[in-house]
Amino acid sequence: MKIEVPIISAFVDGDSGGNPAGVVLNADLFSSEQKQKIAAAVGLSETAFVSASELADIKLEFFTPTQQIAHCGHATIATFSFLKQKGLLAHDQSSKETIDGLRSVNMEDEAAYMEQRAPRFEALDENDLKTALLSLGITTDDLIEGAEPMLVNTGNSFVVIGIRDGQTVKGLQPDFGLIERLSEALDLIGFYVFSFDGVGDGRDAGARMFAPRYGILEESATGMAAGPLACYLREQLAIQKQEFTIEQGRWMPAPSPSVINVRLTIGTDSRIKNLFAGGRGAIRKVIEVDF
Repeated sequence: MKIEVPIISAFVDGDSGGNPAGVVLNADLFSSEQKQKIAAAVGLSETAFVSASELADIKLEFFTPTQQIAHCGHATIATFSFLKQKGLLAHDQSSKETIDGLRSVNMEDEAAYMEQRAPRFEALDENDLKTALLSLGITTDDLIEGAEPMLVNTGNSFVVIGIRDGQTVKGLQPDFGLIERLSEALDLIGFYVFSFDGVGDGRDAGARMFAPRYGILEESATGMAAGPLACYLREQLAIQKQEFTIEQGRWMPAPSPSVINVRLTIGTDSRIKNLFAGGRGAIRKVIEVDF
C-alpha cells in the first residue's frame, strides 16, 4: 500500500532548520502495526498519526522508526502547524488526546504551544552518573559548576547534563550503546546535553539530544526535552525566569538550527505547575511511502 506523507519541520529558526516530522491524517484507517511500518518507511525520528477523538480536538499517536512513544514535542508542533495552515483546525485553543492523557495545544499566529506536566526530578546514583559521563567521554571537570546531572520528567524522562564549554558539547562523540543501556535501565527517552557557552543572542542555552533507545542517534529539536531543561534551569539552578529560549541542532555534525520557546506556569508556592513549549512549523515536502 502507498500513501502520501507531508513532511513538516518544527521549531524552525527563522525560515530554516527545524526538526522534520511526518504527519499522517485519517490514521483511523490504519492498525498499530501499519502505523509502525509507515513510521519506519518515513524514516524520520518521529511520525505523527492524526485520528478522530471523542475527548479532544484530535487524537495523536507518535511512532519512531522502531516503536511508539507517549509524547513528541516537535511532531505535535508540526501537526498543529500543518492543520492550521491547511485550515483544518477549528480553534486556536485546541487539544490533543494521547496514550498518556489529554494535553492543551494553543496557537499563536504561526506558532503552536503544547502543554507539559509539572516536572519530576530524580538524582542519579553514583554508578549511573559514572555511566552517563563515560558514555559522553567527559568527566566531572567538564560539568557546569553546581549543575548536577539529573533525570527530569514533564511527560517523558530525560537525563539533563550541563557542560561548561560549548565546543565540548559540539565535539561530543557519544557511545550510543552505553546511552541505550542506561536509558533502558532508567526508562529514559535519552540524554539532553546543554551549555550556556557559545549560544546565539537571546538564547538561554544550547543543547543536543541523544536517544538511541528509540532509534534516534540525534535530532535537531526536542520539545519534550526542552521543557525539562527549562524546569531544571529554574528549580535546580535557580534561574528565576518564566520563559526560556533553547536552541538545538546547531551543534550537530550536519547542523539544522532550531529554536524552542518554553513558558512556565508558576503557582502560589513558587513551584512550576505546568509549562508550554512552542515554536513554528514549516511544510517542506510531500513524500510517497510504500508499507
